[in-house]
Formats: sequence, structure tokens, C-alpha cells
Amino acid sequence: MNEISPIPDVSGETAPHRYFRIGQIVPSSNTTMETEIPAVLRAREAISPERFTFHSSRMRMKQVTKEELAAMDADSDRCALELSDARVDVLGYACLVAIMSMGPGYHRISEARLYRRTLENGGTASVVTSAGALVDGLKILGAKKVSLLAPYMKPLTRLVIDYIENEGIEVVDSISLEIPDNLEVGQQDPRAPIEITKKLKTAGVDALVASACVQMPSLQSIQPIEDRTGLPVISSSVATTYAMLRRLDLTAAVPGFGSLLSGRY
Repeated sequence: MNEISPIPDVSGETAPHRYFRIGQIVPSSNTTMETEIPAVLRAREAISPERFTFHSSRMRMKQVTKEELAAMDADSDRCALELSDARVDVLGYACLVAIMSMGPGYHRISEARLYRRTLENGGTASVVTSAGALVDGLKILGAKKVSLLAPYMKPLTRLVIDYIENEGIEVVDSISLEIPDNLEVGQQDPRAPIEITKKLKTAGVDALVASACVQMPSLQSIQPIEDRTGLPVISSSVATTYAMLRRLDLTAAVPGFGSLLSGRY
């Protein structure tokens, strides 16, 4: 882990690069987090010396229902063990609603338990959850009131809202796209939130959540929404990437992906 390897730069000279292994626990039907997080970190590679490799383990889940989410979460321990076999440097639990549907503050329980699995396996890795990362990211931005977009059925969106509000952040407005099939969620246009979020209330709001879901693509919408509204805009993938970088003690500066990754935090 953290190997240092000389790689030729454009001038023909060599410069040392530190390599970090990024692990993700993802739902079996997830097709987004393994594209969005690498996209942000590849963009960071263009301006910073660190390099990243990406490694995943999957939990079975097809329909975004409370029952399937609970069954899937029970499988996360196995995934943590598999990723610690690869000696990843940081491990991200990439399913926001699975954590939030388990009850208030559950991200802290999950992170501690999965960290213990890696410790017991001799491959200790720092653990973040997308649920905890989103909440923490909003707090870092100083957001007390937010509006959010989610693909879930309304009862699951309600669970997400309750979870966020239990962390001391008021959800002023929300939009639920009501898409139960997780593959269909992943097939949404990543620029669709640019238009959809125009329907959200922004008066008195401190930040917008362009995607309160790790599966709903939104990376290409973050900066355009922020530019239009003048408000900080965040998503599950942006927040998770920020949390991973900070756990690795790296600067979270990747221009073009919103305020949280602007380098100011």
C-alpha cells in the first residue's frame, strides 16, 4: 500500500507517485459509484501527484426496498473482509439508503463494525459510508437547511430525510423520482438533475443535494447547478470522495465538482 514508484512525466524526467488502493462495497446492481468516484480521482491525478487503483466487492440487491436493503447490509461484513484481503487503504460503503434505513446514526455503527473486520483480518483500512459522508459533508459546508433530489419511492426518501434531520440538518424540500428498480436508477441522465433541481425550493436554503443516492448519476450536474444557484451543491459520490481523501490525509481539491471539492475545506 502507498507504494512509491518513479513514473516519467511529460518532460521525460521521473517523479515519485504515491499509490492508494480505493475499496468500495457496492450493491450488486450498482453501476455508478465505480464510475463517478474514479472519475473524480482521475481528474485529481491531472493536478496532483497521488495515483489511485480501484477495487470492489458486491452485496446482492436489485429492488430498492427496505427488506432488500436490510438483507444486503448483513452481507457488508463479508465484503469488508474481501477488500481487506487486497489491503485497500480506505474502504467506502457505497449505499446511502441501506445505512439510513437501518435507523438514526447507523453509519457510525456500520463504520466501526466494518473497521473491526478489516482489523481482525490483518488488513486494517479506514472505513467511510456514503451516508455518513453526506451528513458530514453538509456539516463541513455549514449547511443548516437543505433541499434534496432522490430517486427513491417516497417512503424511502422520508427515511433519508428523517436520518439527515436527526443529524441536525433541516430538509426544507425534496423531490422523489419514485424509481424502485436500481438498474433503472443507474440509467438516468447524469445531467438531468440540472433541470429537475429547478423545482426545488432554494429560498433560505444553505446547500442542495443533487443526488441523495449513490446509484443516481449526477456528477456532470454538480457544478452547473452550483453556478446557477450560487449555493453549494453536493451529491453522495462527491461527499464520499471527499471523505476518502480526508481519511487518506490528502487534499480534497478537484475543481469542477462543487464547493466541497474546491480545496477550501
